[in-house]
Amino acid sequence: MTESELNKQLYKKIYTIRMAEEKIREIYPLDVMKTPVHLSIGEESVIAGVCQALTQKDQVYGTYRSHALFIAKEGDMDAFFAELYGKHSGVAKGKAGSMHLSSPESGFMASSAVVASIIPVAVGAAFAVKYKREDCVVAVFFGDGATEEGVFWESLNVSCLKNLPILFVCEDNELAIHAHISDRQAYTIPEAVKPFGIHVYSDKTTDPSEIYTIAQKAVREIRKTGKPFFLHLKYHRYLEHVGINEDYCHGYRCKEDYTEWYGADPVKIQRDKLLAIGISEGEIRSVENAADRSIEESVQKAAEAPFSDTCELFEDIYA
Repeated sequence: MTESELNKQLYKKIYTIRMAEEKIREIYPLDVMKTPVHLSIGEESVIAGVCQALTQKDQVYGTYRSHALFIAKEGDMDAFFAELYGKHSGVAKGKAGSMHLSSPESGFMASSAVVASIIPVAVGAAFAVKYKREDCVVAVFFGDGATEEGVFWESLNVSCLKNLPILFVCEDNELAIHAHISDRQAYTIPEAVKPFGIHVYSDKTTDPSEIYTIAQKAVREIRKTGKPFFLHLKYHRYLEHVGINEDYCHGYRCKEDYTEWYGADPVKIQRDKLLAIGISEGEIRSVENAADRSIEESVQKAAEAPFSDTCELFEDIYA
C-alpha cells in the first residue's frame, strides 16, 4: 500500500467516525435513539490507527464506547444506526443498543458495558486462537479505569503465562467517568504491567498514522512470537462520559485542557497530512462527501425501519 493510500484510508476511518458521532449529537435530543450513548470524539486516532494495522480476520473486543470500533472495523452503517434507533434491522434487532455492538463478520466480536469485563473474554479468544493454531491476532480495547479491576491483572497474568497472541490497548484519558487518575491510581500503568514480562509501548500522539506505525510493529511482534503486547495510548475525550455535552461543562476538567488537546485534533492532523503529501482538496472532499452521504442515508433508513415484534424479546436468549 502506498503512503497516500494508507493515509486516505486512515482519514476515511476517522472522518466517518467523527461525522457519525456528530450526527448522533444532532439527533439525540429528539429522543428517537433508544439507547444511552458514550461517544468517541477525540479518540478516533487510537481506534483507527490500531484497526488499520489489523486484518479482517483479526478479532477485536471493545467497551461500551464502541461506535468508533464498529466503524473502524467496517461494520454495516445501516445496521449501526438502526441499532441505536432500536429497530429490527439493527445489528442485534434493536436489543443491544449502543453499548453492546458487534460485527463478527468484520472481526468486531463483542463489546461489554461492564468495566474490564470484556478483557477476559478476549483472553479466552486468544487462547482458542493459539489452541487451534490459527493465524489471528486478538486486540482488546479498554480505558485506564479498567486497570483498577482485579480481572484485568488476572487476564494480563494468564496472557503472559500462556504466551497468548493478544494486543492490549489501553485508551488512557486519565478519567474513570469523572474521577481523575491522580485520585485513583498509586501506580503508572506502563511501569505496573512491565513486571509481567510483556512488551509495552506508551505514547500520547494524536496522529493516526503514527499510531498505525506503532500498532503495526506490535502486531508483527505478536505474529512473530505468539506473545502478548501492551499499548498504552493517551487521548482526550472531548465530551462527557455519557451523553453529548463537552466534558469541561461539568467541572471535572478545565476548558484550557480541552483547548490544548483540541489543538492536536486527529481529524485536522490527518486532513492536513493529506494536503501535505499531495492529495488534492477535491479528492479529500470526495472522501468526506461519500462518508456524509452514507451517514445520512443510514440515518434515514433507521428512522423509517420498523421495530421488532414483541415476541423478539424471547429470541436469542439462553433460558
